[in-house]
Amino acid sequence: MHFLPAILLGLTQGLTEFLPVSSSGHLVLAHQLFGSVTENDLAFDAILHLATALAVIVYFRADIWLLVHTVLRKLERLPVNERDFSLVLALIVGTVPAVVFGLLLETYMETLFRNPLLVAGVLVVGSLLFMLAEWVYLNRQRDDRIGLSKGFKIGLFQSLALVPGMSRSGASIAGGMLLGLSRVEATRFAFLLAVPVILGAGSKKFLELATTDAAVSWVVLGVGAVTAFVVGLLAIHFMLRFLRTHTLWPFIWYRIILAVVVVFLVTAT
Repeated sequence: MHFLPAILLGLTQGLTEFLPVSSSGHLVLAHQLFGSVTENDLAFDAILHLATALAVIVYFRADIWLLVHTVLRKLERLPVNERDFSLVLALIVGTVPAVVFGLLLETYMETLFRNPLLVAGVLVVGSLLFMLAEWVYLNRQRDDRIGLSKGFKIGLFQSLALVPGMSRSGASIAGGMLLGLSRVEATRFAFLLAVPVILGAGSKKFLELATTDAAVSWVVLGVGAVTAFVVGLLAIHFMLRFLRTHTLWPFIWYRIILAVVVVFLVTAT
């Protein structure tokens, strides 16, 4: 039984999914350090992502119910808050790029993309994107309205996170800031936008695990998933409060330092 690696991987996923430091990149590195808990690391990672998606649903349950209620009222041709309905449409179109690119790049995600040196390089590239977002943020007027165009563009930024090291939340937050959203509104939209993609990918891999002939310790998977869920809730709360009064710069420096450490460790062995 590999309870300790499962807990450590769940802790890693829960923390890094919602901090702009790349959960997938950290999981690639964590597997190098802690080892595997199943015969399919990518499937186990997807289960952890599924757990953090549930954390978003629980944390934003009131917001999600409002959006669902808005859609139901719209279908019944009843009056709705048009801003809420625009948010629904933005989330729908914003999901499309990640789904399309995810299907096209799935093979590479399972092989080429799981390389520590690639993760290090993308950590630095993502840091440059965050620097640009902070610079634009200081020199652009805020506009927290989110329509179809803005939602789709943020979805394109989210799809960058298919490469480990970029960060789904970080790319979406940076994209939102570049398009004029406040840090808090960009973060909220980024977390909501991640739900369909993470749920879809996690559910697909869960079904693959459930139908595989390989030995799977569901108790170990459950321990990792519960850890990711609980820590994810705390990370969401922290991130929303942190960005009310702070910038992305602490995460930028963390990513750069981590990239240097990874390159050093890989080249030294």
